[in-house]
Amino acid sequence: MTDEAAIRDRRQRTNDLIAQHQAEALRPFFDPEVKLIRGDGTLVVGVDATVRLFEAQFGDPDFVAYVRKTVTVAIDQDGKRAAETGTWTGSWRQASGETTKTGQYLAVWKKAQARWVIESELYIALGGTR
Repeated sequence: MTDEAAIRDRRQRTNDLIAQHQAEALRPFFDPEVKLIRGDGTLVVGVDATVRLFEAQFGDPDFVAYVRKTVTVAIDQDGKRAAETGTWTGSWRQASGETTKTGQYLAVWKKAQARWVIESELYIALGGTR
C-alpha cells in the first residue's frame, strides 16, 4: 500500500470510529502531542485532551458524526510527513431534522514506527445549518 493510500485508509477508519462513537479507539491515530484547532478556533493539545473532546461530543445525544473527505495527500521527500486537505461535515439530529456544520481542514501526518499518525489538524468552519 502506498503512503497516500495508507493515510486515506486511516482517515476512513477514523470516520468509521467517530460514526460508532468510539472515542478511546481513536487514540492510536494521534501523536501523543497532537495539536487540534477546532472549527471555532479552540486549541486542544495532547491525545488525552483530544480523546476527552470526542467523548464529550459522543455524550451529546443529538450528535451523529463528523465525516472528513480527503481531497489531497502530499508526502514529503523523506516519506516521513504528509499534508492532507479536505472537507468536513458534522451532523446532529434535531426535532426539525438533521443539522450540520461544514468546512475545510488540513491535517499533518507523521510516520511513527512504520504507521501514520496525526500530528496536527486545523478545522475551519465555513457554513452549515446549526
